[in-house]
Formats: sequence, C-alpha cells, structure tokens
Amino acid sequence: MTVQDVARHLPEISVLREHCRSLSVLEAILSPEWEGRYYSFNERWSETESMASMRNGSGDEFSIVFSPAGAYVRGFAHESPMSPYAEDGPWPGVLDEVPDVFRSCVEEPAFCDEDGMPVVTACMWRETDHVAWKTGTIDYPDEQPDDADGARYLFQLLVDRSPEAFQRWAQDYYEVPVAVEAVAHVFASHPLSDSVVNALNPEITVADLAEDLAEIGYPPS
Repeated sequence: MTVQDVARHLPEISVLREHCRSLSVLEAILSPEWEGRYYSFNERWSETESMASMRNGSGDEFSIVFSPAGAYVRGFAHESPMSPYAEDGPWPGVLDEVPDVFRSCVEEPAFCDEDGMPVVTACMWRETDHVAWKTGTIDYPDEQPDDADGARYLFQLLVDRSPEAFQRWAQDYYEVPVAVEAVAHVFASHPLSDSVVNALNPEITVADLAEDLAEIGYPPS
C-alpha cells in the first residue's frame, strides 16, 4: 500500500477530522500521560487551523492540518528508502504538486528539520471544494519494499476506521483489554460519561480529562 492507495480510502475532510479527534480522546483515556500517546489533536493549533498528529516515539510520525483551505497530510517513516535523509531532500514527486494553498504547510517549521528541509516520505491533500484526496506523481524505488513510503503503517487507523481496528491496535500497544463498545461510543462522537471512560480506564473520570477534552475540542458530557 502506497500513499495513493491510502488517498483512495480516506473519507471526506469532516469525517477524517472527527475520526482523528476521537483517536486522540481514546488515547487521552488510555494514556493519561501525554508523552505516552501515539495520537493527539489540537483544535486551536493556530487561529484558523486544527492539527491531528501521530508520533510513535521511534521517529515515525504524521501531521494533518485542517484549515479553511482543506486538509494537508504529511507522513514520515524514518526507515523508508524514500527518507529525505537518504536522498538529501524529499523524494521526487512527494511534494512537487502540492498546491499553493498548502505551501505554508510544506514549509512549516514544525514539519521541517533544523535546516528547513521538509521531513516527509508521504503526502496527501484535499481542498475544501474538491471531491477527492490528491497525491503527487511518484516513481517509487526500483526495488520497492512492501511499504516503501511508510503509508500503510503510518495511516493504518485512518484507512481502517472501525472500532475493532483500534481495539486490536490498542490492546497490542498498551497490553490491556480494550472495550470495543466504548471505542464505538467515542468514534460516534457521543458525549463522554464516567461509565464509558471507566470501561477503558477505571482509574480516571471525565473530570480528569477536562483539560485534554478542551484542547481536543470534544464534548465532555
């Protein structure tokens, strides 16, 4: 699976935004300490933008900027043969066709290294008035590995947005039982209750999540 395959499976912007928001809520419940979370969401990343992100602690990450212009997705798999550090710059085609409305995202310091080089192996975008996600025209490595740009791994929970997929992932990562009914409740963007939260983490309540929920922009109750 490449970034083109992922782009064909992503939903419309508003649905993706709510899904990313829900992922971050589930992570806040399962991992009260922010440093231990994979997924996060900042409703007010800037005056006009929200941002969803993933970081696995080993160098792999993605960022999704939601703005009035649409949505811009940047992914980086640190062991990818398409790493900008392997080629002394982004792999040809990954960023070349990004439209002007998203150029500020390409050049965003948070998505570049200290020398200003974009840290990216996979990129997608969708303008507000467009009906599909777009990617660049990319010639992949001659001996293409199964996941050359890291897209299959990076965006796995954006492609399979089922509660069961999150349950499998979370149980493997956190090594605790994860109640799929509670996951489904959050994926439906229903307000939280202590019973839902306790089904995932009996040590916290909705009140304990107040700061996280405010940053995420998710209704607490």
